[in-house]
Amino acid sequence: MSPRRAALAAQRRAWADLLAAGGVESPEFDVNLLLSHVTGRSLGNLTLLDELTAGQVVQMDELVHRRATRIPLQHLTGRAYFRHVELEVGPGVFVPRPETELLAGWAIEACQGLEAPVVVDLCTGSGAIAKAVAHEVPSARVHAVELDEPAYGWAERNLRSTGVDLRQGDMADAFPELDGTVDVVVCNPPYIPLEAWESVASEARDHDPHLALFSGQDGLDALRVLERRAALLLRPGGVVGAEHADVQGASAPGIFVTAGRWSEVHDHRDLAGRARFLTARLAR
Repeated sequence: MSPRRAALAAQRRAWADLLAAGGVESPEFDVNLLLSHVTGRSLGNLTLLDELTAGQVVQMDELVHRRATRIPLQHLTGRAYFRHVELEVGPGVFVPRPETELLAGWAIEACQGLEAPVVVDLCTGSGAIAKAVAHEVPSARVHAVELDEPAYGWAERNLRSTGVDLRQGDMADAFPELDGTVDVVVCNPPYIPLEAWESVASEARDHDPHLALFSGQDGLDALRVLERRAALLLRPGGVVGAEHADVQGASAPGIFVTAGRWSEVHDHRDLAGRARFLTARLAR
């Protein structure tokens, strides 16, 4: 190994150690993403990197120290990647998580075989699910709604030129003109119980909008609203999918079972085997 490459490797280890000391779960990965951001190289091309300029070292030092205080990585880079799309993110919007890609994938699969599926994304946040559906199902007519004003601003940026019908408002009464015509309703609602405040990772608790995180004492208030609104939006036989906390694998689907107007109520696990999202079909 050349002296320059050895010096850079030592610097990368020092940055990773600083992140680890700050409680960051994936320090080496985060260092690589920050290096990619600073140098403009892809992650794959970082292996060819021999040294940084003095300015890049200063920039990395600043970004690593900020990340060590648990500022979300995506707030530092201004970008998040979700399935096959790129999103602008920052303070004021919930940063999309990789596990939500499974819910988006389900919504995309649910559109297959439909000539011009009508899809409604409730609680769109950054617009991640809506943008992914519009990108992967070009024939779909996608509608999205977000209540929080700062988050809505980010969704506007991300959904511009996608053809998605984006509106600011409450999911409880969104898109009344679509009642009875929608094929797929998808939602990543807030679902953390208020009592779980202390257990939430500081990246989320201190930086994500609380409107996107917490939902009543049991974390299920938004899901109850979703169940009622989806029942009105969907055509008979239409489907709904919603993310929930891993401890809600029985209670979240239970809301739909108890309502008595849904069939095929199922819960789905993520790649780690944790309960992640529910799906249901409106009875014909």
